[in-house]
Amino acid sequence: MRRLRVGIVGAGIGAEHFQAYLALTDRFEVRYMCDLDDARAAQAVSGRKAVTITRNLDQILADPEIDLVDICLPPHLHLSACSAALQAGKDVICEKPLVASLAEADQLADMMQQTGREVFPVFQYRYGAGAAKLQKLMAAGLAGTPLVGSLETHWHRDVAYYAVDWRGSWAGERGGAILGHAIHIHDWLSFAFGEIDSVFAYLATRVNEIEVEDCASLSIRMRSGALITSSVTLGAATDTSRLRFCFSGLTAESGLEPYKLADSDWQFIARAPQRQAEIESVLADLTPPLSGFQGLFAAIYDHLVSGQGDIVSFADGRRSIEFVTAVYRSAREGKQIHLPLNEDDPLYHSWLP
Repeated sequence: MRRLRVGIVGAGIGAEHFQAYLALTDRFEVRYMCDLDDARAAQAVSGRKAVTITRNLDQILADPEIDLVDICLPPHLHLSACSAALQAGKDVICEKPLVASLAEADQLADMMQQTGREVFPVFQYRYGAGAAKLQKLMAAGLAGTPLVGSLETHWHRDVAYYAVDWRGSWAGERGGAILGHAIHIHDWLSFAFGEIDSVFAYLATRVNEIEVEDCASLSIRMRSGALITSSVTLGAATDTSRLRFCFSGLTAESGLEPYKLADSDWQFIARAPQRQAEIESVLADLTPPLSGFQGLFAAIYDHLVSGQGDIVSFADGRRSIEFVTAVYRSAREGKQIHLPLNEDDPLYHSWLP
């Protein structure tokens, strides 16, 4: 197996990415950690001398041996960094949110076509034992028709969190809780229930003195007819996330772990009690998958090397941006917004106020 050589750009969440690559040393070799703070970069790679510390993205892009650039920068820098990496002939991993508008997403799509390289959005919540169990039950036909679902993103973010200069502003963060916090849990909708048909959204800023929203209540209809509610706040006492999906054949409910939702303590309960044994039988021989960033990166590796990986695609990342666009438009216009959105949508080029 050949190893892919990686340059990480941004030592904040990039430090967690680095630890995931370390667990996959048969597949990846991290060559660079790029950050304006040398000390933070060195700490992120645990002082490993084999990793070059640099402040210069161009140094990474100029290295012909680098296969993959992992963008972990603030949201307002994503488009420019992804574009530069694509033009340098590198494949790209980019943290959420992928970009800040549908127009930017389509600009990246054009660049991907021109360069023959790919951009992979970071949705690590899809990878874990709970997610794998739900997929297996659905594939076995035991889940049945999706009926309703409820999503909770109840997190705690205070003044200290927003002391970072780019957070809490439209210019730096490009959005609030819908874009930066609940984007992962909303990705689960298309993952588990299919395509989104429409959304009606209420957004508010009630917790901190910031420009962007920190509370939300969404009513979502799927193309299958399933109905979803999503509750979001950054004013909770603790960080908890929960998914509850009711199908005609079973109810699936996650635990409350906010950052390892796919790996939390899921329960799958048959609607007809006599079928519970079938559920347990299907799940009995499940091989525990790689979870979180490890699962995400391993899938990307398999895709790039053999074309076989179960990746989160660029289309998935664009779909998340489309949903965010619809949410902001619904909240501002006070009406239900139907998807998909096209170039004629008033927020296609930007949802910034």
